[in-house]
Amino acid sequence: MKKCLMICTLLLLTATLAHRTISQEKHALVLVQTISVPDLRGRIDHMDVDVQGRRLFIAGLENGTVEVVDLHSGKWLQSIPGFKKPQGIVYVPALKKLIVASGDDGMVRVFRGDTLQLLTTVHLDFGANRLVYDSERRLLYVGYGGKDAGKTYGEVAVIDVATDQKVADIQVAAHPSQLLLDFAGQKLFVFVSVLSQVQVVDTVSRKVFATWSVSSQRNGDGAIEDSAHRLFLGTHTPPRMIVMDSRTGKEIASLPTVEGMDGVFFDAARRRIYVSGGRENATGNVIIYQQENTDHYQTLATIPTRAGAGTSFWSPDLNRYYVAAPSSGQEPAEILVFAPEP
Repeated sequence: MKKCLMICTLLLLTATLAHRTISQEKHALVLVQTISVPDLRGRIDHMDVDVQGRRLFIAGLENGTVEVVDLHSGKWLQSIPGFKKPQGIVYVPALKKLIVASGDDGMVRVFRGDTLQLLTTVHLDFGANRLVYDSERRLLYVGYGGKDAGKTYGEVAVIDVATDQKVADIQVAAHPSQLLLDFAGQKLFVFVSVLSQVQVVDTVSRKVFATWSVSSQRNGDGAIEDSAHRLFLGTHTPPRMIVMDSRTGKEIASLPTVEGMDGVFFDAARRRIYVSGGRENATGNVIIYQQENTDHYQTLATIPTRAGAGTSFWSPDLNRYYVAAPSSGQEPAEILVFAPEP
């Protein structure tokens, strides 16, 4: 009788834990909208949002376009053609400018924010990809160069967005796969995927002053939490979500993550990290991690998306998480819009 009671108690406890896990997964991210993007073919890369205008900008890497979606109506607005491998994309609300970097022509194109007409171009070199913007100083950092440009080193261009002029170049070890800027605008973290490194740049001297090794290979995407001095890195081989101390480069935590990782974002309000992946995979997922405290993290949920859906974008202002799902067969490309809960 006692043995039966113990088994029943154990089964009840297991069911309760399973219910809690399902409940957590159900409420971590909820799909609230799906927006079709017609005629968008191939791989989709980075995104950014015009919060006030409720527009989402999407880099159609293989399509050679930037797609514009109206988030208020949930409908596609227009397509901007003429790019060669558009990747990095930033919307600057204070100056009402949309800026796009293209890897296969080395161009940074600047558009009017209202009409989306081309204002000017800044010519760099092949491999122009990642962008990060310092709103205080109105400086844009653009990663480029490396193997794509036939060079043994990579570069980060510094562009004055008020004048649309390049004012400096920063040399790094190889092509930058990600750029992250601290809140003060004093440190630029450059992910060097081919070397599995993070290089730290002093933005005043514009020199690398630290190089940190990453325990897993091919660190591609990442996010920063300034208040706790933490970097969140997504790696490919093997797929891991790594937490680093942004002052020392010390590894704090390492957890398994999604195959084909292509997006890492930090939700400061909920202390969560979102890692999306699925590029070149039959399935796509977002894995969500909970920050218990600055040194401890746990996997909270795995949310299915769609095959090949690698890239994503988190907007704290709109409280929405966007996942880009490429077209497949008769299925059009779509933006999957998730709301975080609770």
